[in-house]
Amino acid sequence: MGIIAWILIGLLAGAIAKALMPGNDPGGIIVTMLIGIVGGLLGGWLGKVIFGVDSIDGFFDLSTWIAAIIGSVIVLAVYRMIAGRRAHA
Repeated sequence: MGIIAWILIGLLAGAIAKALMPGNDPGGIIVTMLIGIVGGLLGGWLGKVIFGVDSIDGFFDLSTWIAAIIGSVIVLAVYRMIAGRRAHA
C-alpha cells in the first residue's frame, strides 16, 4: 500500500476508534490520523504475532480495516491514559 492509502486508512480508523470510545480528546484531524496510522501498524503487527497471519494485505481487505480499527482503539486508550496523567499533574 502507498502512503496515501495509509493516510486514508489512518484517518478513517482513527475516526472510527474515536466514535467507539467517545470522550473529550485533545487534537484534531492530524492527531486522529496519527492514532489511526499507528493503530494500523500495531494491529497488523499484533495480527502477525498472535495469529500468524498477514493482516495488512490491501486497502480493500476486511482484515486490514479490522486490524487498523482494533489497533487504533488500543492506541487511543493508551493516548488517553498518558494525556490524562499530564492533565492532572
